Amino acid sequence: MPAWDDYKKAAKERGSLALELFVCISTPATTPEDLQANLPAHLAYQKTQEIAGTLAFAGPMSDPTGELMLGTGMIVYRASSMDEAKSIADADPMHKTGTRTYVLRKWLINEGSMMLNVGLSTNKVDLC
Repeated sequence: MPAWDDYKKAAKERGSLALELFVCISTPATTPEDLQANLPAHLAYQKTQEIAGTLAFAGPMSDPTGELMLGTGMIVYRASSMDEAKSIADADPMHKTGTRTYVLRKWLINEGSMMLNVGLSTNKVDLC
């Protein structure tokens, strides 16, 4: 397996975006009641991270069938290093209180597309 930085350099050289972000998979470690009790503080923290520009994406994930919501979440951070991303994740009230545990990984975005539709007269914005 190549070193991460070597792979990232090669991806850039071949014309890929090579945008490095950090993915946090956050898993419940206590009861659903604890999750609900900590949710307001967690969402407030997420909002501060969004305003600061360190939160790229966040939201819940389904179970493997796609039918149930089990409290697992995925959070994508913008950070300059794994240590910085870990500090952001550690400060999340869900993680700080032990309500959730997490696994943090670097993610290199190379391919794909994003569409933004802005309705000027309707003030409607859709991200696809």
